[in-house]
Amino acid sequence: MKTLTIETSHATIAISDSEGSGPPLLMIHGNSSCRHVFRNQLDGEIGRTFRCIAIDLPGHGDSSDAVDPEKTYWMPGYADVAIEVMAALDIPSYAVLGWSLGGHIGLEMLARTKAVTHLMISGTPPFEANSESLDLGFLPSAHMHLAGQEMFSEQDISDYAHSTCGVNAPFEPFLLDCVARTDGRARAMMFSRILSPEAADQQAMAIHSPVPLAIVNGEEDVFINNDFIAGLAYENLWEGTVYRLKCIGHAPFWEAPEVFDPYLIRFLSA
Repeated sequence: MKTLTIETSHATIAISDSEGSGPPLLMIHGNSSCRHVFRNQLDGEIGRTFRCIAIDLPGHGDSSDAVDPEKTYWMPGYADVAIEVMAALDIPSYAVLGWSLGGHIGLEMLARTKAVTHLMISGTPPFEANSESLDLGFLPSAHMHLAGQEMFSEQDISDYAHSTCGVNAPFEPFLLDCVARTDGRARAMMFSRILSPEAADQQAMAIHSPVPLAIVNGEEDVFINNDFIAGLAYENLWEGTVYRLKCIGHAPFWEAPEVFDPYLIRFLSA
């Protein structure tokens, strides 16, 4: 596994680059997380088979805070960061795995580049650009309000870290560190512009995806409305199914990689 940093117009971005020689996969983490949440895939069969590129978003993990927060801390900014990174690595086409916020970034990327060949999202409700759809896509869970809150107490850090990884998932100290490290402006500014008309319509991009779109969610995800996600009329849905993994929460690739990984391998091999 190689680790490196790349200078972009938004921030200095930290990257893990696996040893696999197969087709490349860009892995984008969720809100207030970091690239190490994909450790099981990076260090496992997927990382040995495919070239997996996991990044820390600006204001997250080992990446720097955004040079210009207004430019960066929203879907178009994050999408541009990911596109810049892959261009700097001289990777002209690649699949994307986006978790939670990372899935929304992946959908935004579809509107901004033709480099994405496949997109898998997990824990990501594709909402229309209106408040009614946003409310339908997400569930009013106990800690949902923290997703857009700038300042965190120690209790907030613990609550958010535990709830996002899944109540039955393995818990490690780095998950707390990721939340504590995150630039709080990234949460607040992203949510303040989540319905901006300058960003892509998430639902339209998912329904009319120009590339195969895979959706693999945890059935017990406390943040998303699985029925809402499954009910959309996707035109390019991989295997024609929104997969809902039983007894698994918001981060299935972390909580149950032995269940999740076969879906990802099959998708990347299609």
